[in-house]
Amino acid sequence: MAKPTYKQLLDAGVHFGHLKRKWNPKMAKYIFTMRKGIHIIDLNRSLDEMDRAGRAMKALARSGKKILFVATKKQARDVVAEIARDVNMPYVTDRWLGGMLTNWQTIRRSVRKMQSIDSMLSDSSLSSITKKERLMLTREREKLERVLGGISELNRVPTAIFMVDITHEHIALSESKRLGLRTFAMVDTNSDPTTVDFPIPANDDASKAIEIVVRYLAEWIKEGLAERNTAKAEEDAREEKGDQEQGRASAPSFVGPAPTAAPASAPAAAAAPASELAATAPAEAPAPAATEAVEATEAIEPAAE
Repeated sequence: MAKPTYKQLLDAGVHFGHLKRKWNPKMAKYIFTMRKGIHIIDLNRSLDEMDRAGRAMKALARSGKKILFVATKKQARDVVAEIARDVNMPYVTDRWLGGMLTNWQTIRRSVRKMQSIDSMLSDSSLSSITKKERLMLTREREKLERVLGGISELNRVPTAIFMVDITHEHIALSESKRLGLRTFAMVDTNSDPTTVDFPIPANDDASKAIEIVVRYLAEWIKEGLAERNTAKAEEDAREEKGDQEQGRASAPSFVGPAPTAAPASAPAAAAAPASELAATAPAEAPAPAATEAVEATEAIEPAAE
């Protein structure tokens, strides 16, 4: 993952802030100097905050969480929508509807309505409506797609939200804070960085500056998604291996065929070993009665002499 250089940030105009009379004093620690009445943002702090926010986004993506990208400013719409689609994240770039997070059930009903209109228009058997009714449905569908198309695949409230210009997106920020979402944002010199969990001091009015910051954060998200897919593949491989081992252990042992009857020559063959055993067996000790008879004979012979 290539980190933006200072030259790239300067060429994109990330360092430009607002006029001094518009500044927020809480942004003082992110301001490097002032030139011709315009504050200059410290790019060292910008890079540090970009890395900090990127690591947090990577952790969220690795755990399977969703991050909502919000950028309704004209110069940020196309860039943010393209990058959000690239990393498969929801986005809002046309207009923020009041209650889009806090009134989530109503928003979901509108999304389902848009999907039902899609199915109606794609159904070739729908011939009972007039041309005017079809045109009205098409216009309503385009309006819903423009506003809700970026969150049509979002089934629940996202875990985090990324905003471009929190002053412009103050409604989205207030709803996020109310629901306790983790907040990321590009913060210019006229904004309050303390209202955001991960503020990124940068110029939020230039499309090039917005693009270079958002693309860098998207690289962190891609890395987190790649690690998640790798871990999932390894887990599936381990489960498959465990199932195979369990199946092998529970398989029944092989039972061979019953032994066949021995042929007629089997007793003779068995007798040979028996005779061999008899020949090699030690001689039995003499019986006690025979021993006494021998001793008696030996005692009588000297007496006869």
